[in-house]
Amino acid sequence: MEEARLDYVLVPLGLTVFGLYHLWLLFAILHRPALTVMGLNAQSRRQWVFSMMTDPLKNGILIVQTLRNNIMASTLLATTAITLSSLITVFVSSKSTSAASKLVYGNQTLTISSIKHFALLVCFLVAFLCNVQSIRYYAHVSFLATLPTSKGRRDSIEYVARNMNRGSFFWSLGLRAFYLSFPLFLWIFGPIPMLSCCCIMAFVLYFLDTTTSFTRQLHIDSMKEEPKTADV
Repeated sequence: MEEARLDYVLVPLGLTVFGLYHLWLLFAILHRPALTVMGLNAQSRRQWVFSMMTDPLKNGILIVQTLRNNIMASTLLATTAITLSSLITVFVSSKSTSAASKLVYGNQTLTISSIKHFALLVCFLVAFLCNVQSIRYYAHVSFLATLPTSKGRRDSIEYVARNMNRGSFFWSLGLRAFYLSFPLFLWIFGPIPMLSCCCIMAFVLYFLDTTTSFTRQLHIDSMKEEPKTADV
């Protein structure tokens, strides 16, 4: 295969491997959540919300502190993403200006390089937007979870738990965008490192995203006692 055509074959192949893994992960989260860390964490967060909202006035400080920690984590990732996006924009702009006089008709080098930087920029912008959306949900939950009128109302508690899980899912999406930035960054050095990184990352993420039988058993034992508000 010609060296110039490697980008057209290996890059889509690497993205396909990365995308297929996350399609499988999404299917597992929706249909067999106990097999994934995200599914177990979503159930634990729901149980935590039911436990805290049995007495919102008594547990209000703990609720706000816990949500504040989550907001700080999302803020850190959002700040990092927008900073990296700004740096990439400045780098591409300066490079385009300096290379404008050297651009020869038919030369594709600058075009491919621009696509690589643009893909990285979009990746970090998606991470920024997902983390901002996560902050929005966490801030909204901090108000809803401390309302004394929600005590004993299952529909209100379910709504709070659902919004908290949405905030966590957006945080996970932002983190996945950071994971995707690694193979996109290695694409600058060539399509072969990019493909290798996609395969290695999908293999590593499988062990990070799936649960063991021991973990599932611990979670089942912790979920045996249903919160009292579930009977309301």
